[in-house]
Amino acid sequence: MPRLPNFFLAGAPKAGTTALYRYLGQHPRIYLSPVKEPNFFAAEVREENFESAMRPRLAREKAGLSAFLSGPKRGMRFGGMVADWEDYLRLFAPARDELAVGEASVCYLWSPTAPARIAEKIPTAKILIMLRNPVDRAFSQYLHGAGNGTIRWSFREHIRRNLHHRSGVFSVDYPFLELGLYAEQVTRYRELFAENVWVGLYDDFVGQPLDTLREICRFLAVDAAFPLETGAREMEAQIPRTAAAGWLKRSGWWQAGARVTPSNVRPLIRKLLMHRPTRLRMDRPDREYLTDFYREDVRKLATLLDRDLSGWALTDPLPVE
Repeated sequence: MPRLPNFFLAGAPKAGTTALYRYLGQHPRIYLSPVKEPNFFAAEVREENFESAMRPRLAREKAGLSAFLSGPKRGMRFGGMVADWEDYLRLFAPARDELAVGEASVCYLWSPTAPARIAEKIPTAKILIMLRNPVDRAFSQYLHGAGNGTIRWSFREHIRRNLHHRSGVFSVDYPFLELGLYAEQVTRYRELFAENVWVGLYDDFVGQPLDTLREICRFLAVDAAFPLETGAREMEAQIPRTAAAGWLKRSGWWQAGARVTPSNVRPLIRKLLMHRPTRLRMDRPDREYLTDFYREDVRKLATLLDRDLSGWALTDPLPVE
């Protein structure tokens, strides 16, 4: 019988999931899919649902994923839509005697279809959810898009573009703010998986990563005393210094060039063409607007989780202008 995953790291995006994926992957009794973000159970995440401008990148990812699945599947691959069940099972074929077998697709939290599709195939699955202040989560996603060259406008303009998006087609603009509306998203999993849902907070994970990892290991019924290394920092945002560097990131030439560039030269090239966004900060009016945008959802989530989330929202509503 093919191995099936018995746990899912379902989200949220930009909430420490890449670090969590890498840290848990060190545990000898945990097997994780070598492809992060296979997205199989999110029926919405399919090529036909993306805007045409994104299709060339998706085609490159599809070709790379196909080659990866046909090979020894060594290392980790980030991204790739696995729509075929047999291909999905191939992700877990290398698993042996691990107790916890899982995958990480952070769109599963947002996806209206993923919870029921997971429950249909694997009703006893355990679900891991990591949540971050939705305002900071949105800004982190914006920085990520600016870093890979897909976003070339201000944070405020990005908010505006998302609010005016009506087609429901995946694009640079959508989903963006929707990814931070957690209350209904968590409820969908709670209703289907009950006590098999673990919810953690990003701030706790950043402040006490080992405590969070031990808690997760206990939830997954693996040895919580196994030492996990948490020193490496994951996915730090970097911004193109020039328009040409941004084009290289968007076009795929950056990734292609990295594969043929000696590893000792790559840091120098990155330093010359990219920089950390030290000058990019969220403007106070933008933070206030988004805090107000998420206020009611945060209140619902705090009640649902029975957690104090007052640090995520301003005390009083903003005045209506």
